[in-house]
Amino acid sequence: MSANPTPDQIRSLLREVKTIAVVGLSPRAERPSYRVSRAMQGFGYRIVPVRPAVTEVLGEKAYARLSDIPFPVDLVDVFRNADEVGPIVDECIALGVKRLWLQDGVVNEEAARKARAAGITVVMDRCVWRDYLDFIP
Repeated sequence: MSANPTPDQIRSLLREVKTIAVVGLSPRAERPSYRVSRAMQGFGYRIVPVRPAVTEVLGEKAYARLSDIPFPVDLVDVFRNADEVGPIVDECIALGVKRLWLQDGVVNEEAARKARAAGITVVMDRCVWRDYLDFIP
């Protein structure tokens, strides 16, 4: 697997980021995407749900696609199957996104290489909530 940023780089990323677009954020409280996003919201991050067919999750307006969000986001956090990451990376590149996080179990080497080649920082197969707890005092 291609290398993730170092712990110091992840710590810096988590300190710089304020707005997180969560692709695949479920409105169901028992789902990992919901629990992780709620926790990150509790740490002060603005969560932007990206999920077709829902209007709101965690008190925030939901958008069908990243390109529908009318303001910049600092990080795109992906809770989708690995085989769905390619089009998400293409959209990130088109939008000028600088940081992409693929949650635990989401591994797509080809998409990660393409994102990195476009200048996007990629964290793959890690949990943003766990890393926040580990790296942010």
